[in-house]
Amino acid sequence: MLIGELSRRTGVSQRLLRYYEQQGLLISRRDSNCYRSFDEDAVTTVRQIRALLAAGLSTQVIAKVLPCANGELPELDLCPTVVGEIRRELAEMDDRIDTLRRRRGTLAGYLTLDA
Repeated sequence: MLIGELSRRTGVSQRLLRYYEQQGLLISRRDSNCYRSFDEDAVTTVRQIRALLAAGLSTQVIAKVLPCANGELPELDLCPTVVGEIRRELAEMDDRIDTLRRRRGTLAGYLTLDA
């Protein structure tokens, strides 16, 4: 299928589809007319990418875990690579949450000084 059809079927812009391809998340081949052509399973792959992005993973991490994804949700096979990447992501999220809590406390403290 051509990139326009993949875009229509997934609701993802052609520009993002090209970005996913540049990031190595999506594979296309060039037809004789030099148009990008995608296999039928590209629809599932795009939906997996979107779900993993919505979970907060970067495209770099998605590139590592995507080979272990099954189905559109996706379900992830918990191979050592996936477990390690998810644990690392969770630790980074926890660090960001802690930083935000500290910053929030500081800002809230300014309000109590004014009262």
